[in-house]
Amino acid sequence: MLLGIDVGGTKVALCVGELGGALRAQRTVPMQLSGDARRDVAHLAEVAREVVAEAGLPLAEIEAVGVSLPGPLDAEGARVLNPPNLPGWHDVPVRDALRDALDGLPVQLENDANAAALAEWHFGAGRGFRSLVYLTMSTGVGGGVILDGRLHRGRNWSAGEIGHTALVWDGEPCFCGLRGCVEAYLGGRAWARRLAQVAPPEGRVAELAGGTEHATPVQVVQAAKEGDAFALQEIGRFNGHLAHTLVNLTFTLDPDVFVLGTIVAAAGEELVLEPVRRLVREHLWPRIGQGLEIRAAELGKRLPYYAGLGAALSESPSTEASSA
Repeated sequence: MLLGIDVGGTKVALCVGELGGALRAQRTVPMQLSGDARRDVAHLAEVAREVVAEAGLPLAEIEAVGVSLPGPLDAEGARVLNPPNLPGWHDVPVRDALRDALDGLPVQLENDANAAALAEWHFGAGRGFRSLVYLTMSTGVGGGVILDGRLHRGRNWSAGEIGHTALVWDGEPCFCGLRGCVEAYLGGRAWARRLAQVAPPEGRVAELAGGTEHATPVQVVQAAKEGDAFALQEIGRFNGHLAHTLVNLTFTLDPDVFVLGTIVAAAGEELVLEPVRRLVREHLWPRIGQGLEIRAAELGKRLPYYAGLGAALSESPSTEASSA
């Protein structure tokens, strides 16, 4: 049995699950930030014990604990350095603190994007593949990379930061401080900024949003499904930038499958997935594009629970080194 913990800025999702993905117990609680990170971690451990008890298990039957949380993490995956949406969590030894509070159970930390990639690989749209690239396009653009059956973290645990690869040199400003990042074109916050400037004030997107200043990709997708010309144009722009990103990643990593979440999953096959597949095929060598899968993420609202379980199933760097 596995214990999964997904830590966010406002809430924490905890679950006990089987190796095959069946959930035995689950709970979502508000994230309590006391200003003392060690106290916060101790509280998480208390709630985790309660969830294990709800599953009808003694703590000793938990084989591994996985924690999905905002990065950055240190290069050993033991400490959270300074996540912007967890004030007070500066250089916190989360792995060791939780291990001590949970009677020595093995604990594995992963940043939330990597944990989501692991979740879709083990339990969602990426099941059965050896190499996978996961992309989520919500507020920003997060990513995770599975290569030959292993999570690829990189030298600084920064692999998978696909949202900050350069799509357009000196292009649109990104909230990270760079320009032309993938996130500046595919991220929800950047798209909302654009909509405030270009959406027709009397158009369907503005009508659905209650004004252009409130417009988000949610209203663009809804209006596009209704056939609105402006929304369809915006979806086409999004598809072009997404396909460009996937082509670059394919030539670099040659994965078996891309798993795409959030905006893509909401928009679906007709609006996004089929046009993107067509664009990608047109810009790849046939032998590389043949057999490449591009799929919507499957886990949806269940993702926080499975992100924790995915982290529990990931190998620690020391394990990887010893098995190499």
